[in-house]
Amino acid sequence: MDELFITGAGVSAESGIPTFRGRDGFWTIGSKNYTPQEMATRYMYENNPKEFLVWYYKRFAKYRNILPNQVHRWLSKKNLITQNIDGLDGKAGNNDYIAIHGRLDKVTLFHEQGLQVEVFDAPWNIIANECPDEEDKKKLEHTLLDYFKISKVTLKPEKMKSLKPFVLLFDEFYTNIYRMREAEEWMQKSKKITFLGTSFSVNITTIALNIANINNADIEIVDPNPIDLNINKAKYHKMTARQYINNLSK
Repeated sequence: MDELFITGAGVSAESGIPTFRGRDGFWTIGSKNYTPQEMATRYMYENNPKEFLVWYYKRFAKYRNILPNQVHRWLSKKNLITQNIDGLDGKAGNNDYIAIHGRLDKVTLFHEQGLQVEVFDAPWNIIANECPDEEDKKKLEHTLLDYFKISKVTLKPEKMKSLKPFVLLFDEFYTNIYRMREAEEWMQKSKKITFLGTSFSVNITTIALNIANINNADIEIVDPNPIDLNINKAKYHKMTARQYINNLSK
């Protein structure tokens, strides 16, 4: 594998999806009672699925109809691992990209981490049709609990029966349902790894950098405000991903 691309939230910002740690980012806006780091956890889903699902629906499901941009389309024939859960690379035509943190348009059965379970289409459109006014809290809560098959007795999710958004939460770990083993194999085979629009704040980028260093692979970083990684051989491009691919086309 000659080149592997690893993308972060900066790539999807041009499509209108907020970056995670920007001023209006997903991880800077929580719920009335909890921070995002408390909300986006397996613990919260297990113990307060109603609040978790309402928060998740309002913060993520509204982006389900966003369209891919020029960068996603350019990456559609590339070897790609993305940290983004927006599914835009799939919409752009990349049929084999690795969504290492999951996809907002998918759900799984609620399961013990490490198990390999089937991935289903998320019921967001059905829920939206039944709840056109998302501020009708009672109706939205009832509909979400119903479609995610939350127990009406305990009001908690049940393993291998309830549904869970197909997304890696803060207190979960990388497993092969997210194609982690395959992602590491791609990194090991790559002669060059190019990072586009990532803040290097999550584990997958650390893993990729370590593998690239061990294998003496080329490292390129594309970002308008790149973080200095103190890696001598890293090549920095202080620009957006779109500017970068346009420069390559000249």
